Amino acid sequence: MYLPRQFESNDAAHALALMRACPLASLISTDDEGFPFVTPLPLHARQERDGGFALLGHCARANPHGGYLRARPHALVTFQGPGAYLSPSVYPDLARVPSWNYLTVQCRVLAILVEDEQEKDALLKVQIADHEPAYAQQWREQSEKFTRGMLAGITAFRLQVLGWQCKLKLNQHRPESHAALHAHYRAGTPEEQALADWMERLGITGQPAQ
Repeated sequence: MYLPRQFESNDAAHALALMRACPLASLISTDDEGFPFVTPLPLHARQERDGGFALLGHCARANPHGGYLRARPHALVTFQGPGAYLSPSVYPDLARVPSWNYLTVQCRVLAILVEDEQEKDALLKVQIADHEPAYAQQWREQSEKFTRGMLAGITAFRLQVLGWQCKLKLNQHRPESHAALHAHYRAGTPEEQALADWMERLGITGQPAQ
């Protein structure tokens, strides 16, 4: 992606935090005709012992994406974080234009399909723990016939991240806007408030350090 230096973050903690806060990703491959094929799906991001990332997820077996991954395991994953309008009113002068601030992570991945039933079950339990831990008990109490049927109905995969880019576009290169921009976002919508949180995390609120 287009990634100006002022918006680039090489901090793995920033990338991981964004992927976990915004788990609904877009998995992008090519179909059998070479055209991009996109599946929105939640992914569990984890950091490996070597410092790299892996993404765990699944799609319906009826979704042809599983076959595309089997044939062409290299793919792209994008995580889109919060975004909001940037008004020129945050600047002290009028010779400015509007823009848009946003956060995103893109990952080049190698897909490894998970075929073993027990491994599939473990993968689902990781995702259950992410979103509704209390459901784990209900899942465990289902009949074997039901759970085996559900497991047979999905294509599960582990996406090994081969490389990643993290873009935090928060007007870092325009310090004269920071105080007004942060105040506007802090008082705004949930998306704007999330951007204000990230401005605080990156220390670009326009306020002197304490």
